[in-house]
Amino acid sequence: MDFDTYERDLWDGRADAYQRGFARMSAWSAGPLLDAADVTSGTRVLDVGTGPGVVSREAVRRGASVVAVDADPGMAAAARANVPGLDVREAVLPDLPLPDASFDAVVGNFVINHTSRPDEAVRQFARVLRPGGKLALTCWEMPPSGALSLVGEALEEAGVPVPDDIPTPPFAELGKRGPFAGLLREAGLTDARDAELRWTHLVDPEEWWTTGALARIGTNGVIVSRQDAPTIAKVKAAYDRLAARYATSDGRLALPANALIATGVR
Repeated sequence: MDFDTYERDLWDGRADAYQRGFARMSAWSAGPLLDAADVTSGTRVLDVGTGPGVVSREAVRRGASVVAVDADPGMAAAARANVPGLDVREAVLPDLPLPDASFDAVVGNFVINHTSRPDEAVRQFARVLRPGGKLALTCWEMPPSGALSLVGEALEEAGVPVPDDIPTPPFAELGKRGPFAGLLREAGLTDARDAELRWTHLVDPEEWWTTGALARIGTNGVIVSRQDAPTIAKVKAAYDRLAARYATSDGRLALPANALIATGVR
């Protein structure tokens, strides 16, 4: 399966489950992302890969004028419901049917790692920026660790292999300091740089399991969904053992979230 087809199937019908779980963790970076792009009152901003509209909602709260884009109709519908009046378009990156030089800022929260042609996507982001406009993107740091690796480690411990038909994402190599900023630099953006983002996501361990692995969120969720009941029970037992490393005194998990942010100027 090619990567784009895989991604469309991966997220089809997953908007509600994503909002209940993973989106609560990725929402942390909305503020730093908008700060990096200098989004304030009056800024005309494009939010690519808006998902349920978390970044758009914060940009609107700041007084920005926002256009949002997402490839998945369910995510687009969720963004419209969560941010009343939001201008949401449906488009599959790197296609971006918007005019040249039409935005002061372009932001994307954990979307660039979901396209098979990240280099072309960044060129499209640069195209729609006005001269002097800023691009800010986040991605998960590779190889996965902490919150991103817990279910994957449980699958490995349970002896469940990655199926041959699941493609390797381009960001397996690009999700690192240096290559991430280089992606923006190669698209013609100036002052391209990247930096680490670190935070802790507090969550109930059963909630993290049910809203991620059992809800078919992400590649690990896809792999879990293909297993029979005894194998899923084996993976869950491994998950419980591994999750204990992050247990807090109140029974929750303190999961490290390890990401990168890259910025550049048109």
